[in-house]
Amino acid sequence: MDRWLTVIGLALFVAGCTNGLAQRQAELALWVGRPETDLVGVMGAPSRSYETGGMKFLTYEDRRLELVPGSPYYWSGGFPPTALNLVCDTTFTVGGGVVRAFSLRGNACG
Repeated sequence: MDRWLTVIGLALFVAGCTNGLAQRQAELALWVGRPETDLVGVMGAPSRSYETGGMKFLTYEDRRLELVPGSPYYWSGGFPPTALNLVCDTTFTVGGGVVRAFSLRGNACG
């Protein structure tokens, strides 16, 4: 019984992550076709940028550290607290002053 509850809980957790990613992608898709000046005006200066072949790549970094508490008795078979480094880089591709595409990279994009 416990095993099935664990499997169901894990499946619901993964489904929740997938929905978060889909929502983020839908929100970012609204920028495609809009002027670069609008993007920078709303999101601010990018963390880094790169130009090549007439295209510009604007990357916005989202980084945070989350602490996952350990079990209270980790010295007797539990587990210690863990620090998670969560990262999501959003890169917009800009051509001719217009946002053409975006991509997400990292373990915290959903």
